[in-house]
Amino acid sequence: MAEEQKDRPSVLRETDDDARRLARTLLRSARSCALAVIEPESGAPFASRTLTGTDTDGTPVILVSALSVHTQALRRDPRASLLAGEPGKGDPLAHPRLTVLCEAEEVARDSAAHAALRERFVRRHPKAKLYVDFPDFAFFRLVPLRAHLNGGFGKAFVLTADDLMIRSPARGALAEMETGAVEHMNSDHAEAAGIYARHYCGAKDGDWIIVGLDAAGIDLASGDKLKRLEFSRELDEATELRGELARLLREARAAG
Repeated sequence: MAEEQKDRPSVLRETDDDARRLARTLLRSARSCALAVIEPESGAPFASRTLTGTDTDGTPVILVSALSVHTQALRRDPRASLLAGEPGKGDPLAHPRLTVLCEAEEVARDSAAHAALRERFVRRHPKAKLYVDFPDFAFFRLVPLRAHLNGGFGKAFVLTADDLMIRSPARGALAEMETGAVEHMNSDHAEAAGIYARHYCGAKDGDWIIVGLDAAGIDLASGDKLKRLEFSRELDEATELRGELARLLREARAAG
């Protein structure tokens, strides 16, 4: 039996930069994810759907009510997994999806981290402003442990937590300037978001705005649609952001 398993071809491919980029894009562009937790009473898997955002280091973030089963479950046992990736047209199994095994961390309501996550999350999900400040709602960071990427038939990869995270030393400084940079781009360079979305993300026309900026890319939104534009590399310095945004805009315009 051991020899048979040894000779059996592996369904996994070697994880390369293209796989990492696809995985990060799937995770960071997700508007919602399927979330699996462990039901406290039975110990059985319990799956639900939650709105999803990201922290500035790429960690997935959810906003949930204390009345929900998944919140009670995460407070009892922090182990969880989430599934990102939209089915699209045709065979749903032909479209890429990412399963991330995580450990949940609840964010204290009176912390600076909570205030920063609130601002990022509401920009991404404006309707969440109606309930984000309710006392029974809480943010959880779902810290990745490892992940499985299925890029379509015959394209399976295993990824580490480092493959998904933003490790740039500039992320703290960029987080501090993010709100001002987003407001500046959306007011003084309002056409940029639509150009980014159409040229780099294949989006259709819409009222695109920038809702997030970090060391690894740009989050774009138009109504209920979200797109993620990943930079070619993580920015090493916060001062690089202005030049990178201008370069992307310049190249998109030159390409027509």
